[in-house]
Amino acid sequence: MKRIVFLFLIVIGMVGLAKAQQNKVPTPDEIAKKNVEDLDKRLKLNDTQKSVVYRFTYNQAKEQAELIKRQQAGNPREDDVDKFYKLQNETSKNIRNVLKGEQQTEYDKIIEERLSGKAAKTGKKKKKAEEEEVEGDIKGLLSGPKPEKQNP
Repeated sequence: MKRIVFLFLIVIGMVGLAKAQQNKVPTPDEIAKKNVEDLDKRLKLNDTQKSVVYRFTYNQAKEQAELIKRQQAGNPREDDVDKFYKLQNETSKNIRNVLKGEQQTEYDKIIEERLSGKAAKTGKKKKKAEEEEVEGDIKGLLSGPKPEKQNP
C-alpha cells in the first residue's frame, strides 16, 4: 500500500514538473491586445486608433511568429532576420502615421525607451545622476549617424 501511494505521488510530481516546463508562447492576438493596452495608457487612443493599431500589431506579431517557428524548426532563410526587423520598423512607422501631434511625440519617447532598455513597467523615475545619458533619439536611428562633436 505504501508503495502504491509513493508511486502515485511520484507520478503526480512528474506530471506537475512536465506542465511547469512547458513554455506558453503568447498568441498574436494576445500580443496585439497587450500592445494596444500599453499604448492606450500613455497615448489616450480613440476607438479608431485602437482598431488600426491593433490591426498593425496583430499582423506584425502573426508574421514574426511564423518567422520564429521557421527558425525553431531549423530551416530559417537568410533574410528572415532582416524581415523580422523590417516588420517592426514598418509597423512603428504605420502606427506613428495614425497618431496626431502630441501622441506622435509621446510614441517616439516610448520607442526610445524600448530601444534603450529602460524598464517602463516599474514606473519609477530615477534621479538624473543615476540615469544613463542616451546619445541621439529615434530620428537619429532612422536617418543615419550623427556628425561628431568638435572640441574647441
